Amino acid sequence: MDDFLINDIHVTGNRNGNSLINRKMIFRILGVLLAIEAILLLISGCVSVIYDESDYIYFVYCALLNLGVGSVLVWLGRHADNTVTRRDGYCIVAFTWLLFTAFGMLPFYISGAIPSIPNAFFETMSGFTTTGATILDDIEALSHGMLFWRSFTQWIGGLGIFFFFIPFLPVFCGGNQVVFSAGATGVVYRKSPPIIRGVGKWLWLIYLLITGSLIILLLIGGMDLFDAVCHAFATAATGGYSTKQASVAHWNSAYIEYVIAIYMLLSSINFSLYFMCLRGQVRHLFKDDETKAFLTSVMVVTLLITVSLVLHNGYGLERAFRSAFFQVASLHTSCGFGTDDYNMWAPFTWMLFLYTMVAGGCTGSTSGGVKLMRVVILLRNVKNEFNRLMHPRAVLPVKVNGQAVSQNTLATVGTFVILYLICAFVGWTLLVFMGLNLEDALGTVLSSMGNTGPGLGSFGPAFSWNALPDAAKWVLSFLMLIGRLEVFGILLMFAPSFWEKH
Repeated sequence: MDDFLINDIHVTGNRNGNSLINRKMIFRILGVLLAIEAILLLISGCVSVIYDESDYIYFVYCALLNLGVGSVLVWLGRHADNTVTRRDGYCIVAFTWLLFTAFGMLPFYISGAIPSIPNAFFETMSGFTTTGATILDDIEALSHGMLFWRSFTQWIGGLGIFFFFIPFLPVFCGGNQVVFSAGATGVVYRKSPPIIRGVGKWLWLIYLLITGSLIILLLIGGMDLFDAVCHAFATAATGGYSTKQASVAHWNSAYIEYVIAIYMLLSSINFSLYFMCLRGQVRHLFKDDETKAFLTSVMVVTLLITVSLVLHNGYGLERAFRSAFFQVASLHTSCGFGTDDYNMWAPFTWMLFLYTMVAGGCTGSTSGGVKLMRVVILLRNVKNEFNRLMHPRAVLPVKVNGQAVSQNTLATVGTFVILYLICAFVGWTLLVFMGLNLEDALGTVLSSMGNTGPGLGSFGPAFSWNALPDAAKWVLSFLMLIGRLEVFGILLMFAPSFWEKH
């Protein structure tokens, strides 16, 4: 949800117009966030202690390093001007993700669990961005503490790393309030209350309810507590990290597959709608255009693939539906769990999966991809353009949830999609240049940008991404970050005008 945070950061005080970036405030905020990450690392260390594993000490070392660097950054940020501008907000969010990944990979690296910097960085970035792509060829070889940290990174990244800072924001930013919109497109059904701590409390409650209820259901299904917690973390965050190399297929349980599939869908619906439901406005959930489009898309693609599996792969009807439903839910929500190797399915289904990877889930959820709100707006705008050709003088506004979408929003959505595809094409070209074939390169790029996890071909659900060249892992890690921060949040910082004084 960091894309919504940075869209709505407002200045609460006046700053010298010639000032470029409030570096001291940025240092101060980043220092506090590193201290928070230290606490999260110690929680994972406690898991190692519970299972009598010696690698708890690596979490302690890393936590102390976080606290040390965080303290230096807070000291550098002393006497900071107590305001945060939109430009500062972009810097804070981008550097937060990079710092959390750089420090979060250290337990894997210094413990020897992942003895390669490119691999450790890739695995951690994949976790925090809830992508779920892994370089591990023997997941079960990791300790409980490392596996917990691996899943925990996804749960942390589900709502957004910066979200952990919300309770402290008024203290450090002079009362700045970060207001959520219902989607990065600017199309809102109904604005959330302006008190972010109040909204944040309810969003965390919803997140905890989804996670907690799933843990209980997985325990009922036969998972042990550790596996249930880790899979609930990954599902609620639509991340996809499993504690087993075979992913959810390890349990060979229809019950577990249906439960996780349903919860993947629940986690991909706009959390603002759940917030409205808690306030007694349940009707909005069933009337929301994006939610209806998302569920319709899941249903149609599932039925098409079910028919294909029955006709071309010889699956029985129930197995075909379950495999199709689970895999469509997994890829459409950008979760990335697997129960079947869809590379063995008809090529027709691969095209549908590429669509689901790009489309993603709903705005304001933990899912990735372009988001269905943008897809809805684009399709309705295309329809209007055809009608406008027939009736040149007609006024044909694009409407979502009964509200007319502004021309600025239409332009932003169009620009976003074009830029998203350009980034995907550049990434695809780079990976082909590095030696990957067209299919593997396309699948990994779209999966990384959509924060999905499995790709196509050699890097599908049955394989890790360890065979990729190190250079490709760095490129894909960057694409994961671009996808997670909605493209503009990162690329804007490469624009010279971003750093110019005004």
